[in-house]
Amino acid sequence: MSRISINYIEFYCKHIDVIKAFYGSAFGWTFTDYGDDYTAFEDGALFGGFHRNPEETAGGNPLVVLYTKDLEGVKDKVIVAGGNITVDIFSFPGGRRFHFADPDGNVLAVWSE
Repeated sequence: MSRISINYIEFYCKHIDVIKAFYGSAFGWTFTDYGDDYTAFEDGALFGGFHRNPEETAGGNPLVVLYTKDLEGVKDKVIVAGGNITVDIFSFPGGRRFHFADPDGNVLAVWSE
């Protein structure tokens, strides 16, 4: 079995331009935009992103994203282990992913190319 590890962290936000200006100025992070509602960041050690999403609350918990080469297999394991799929597999620029809630309700995502 391949090891699954934290690969990416995603935050919700209200205003992408304000977020980019803040983190760029405060910490020197660099950004790559993917449409009007998403910007990815690099801080020199970790990659992540900010997603403008009116259905989620900015300032809430970040979305921790795990990586795997076997997306469907990991999804099946999550279900068997008692997780609940909250967003089924979908495509995005660079890959595919799904979101799940663990038994305590913590939501994470898993992605693959």
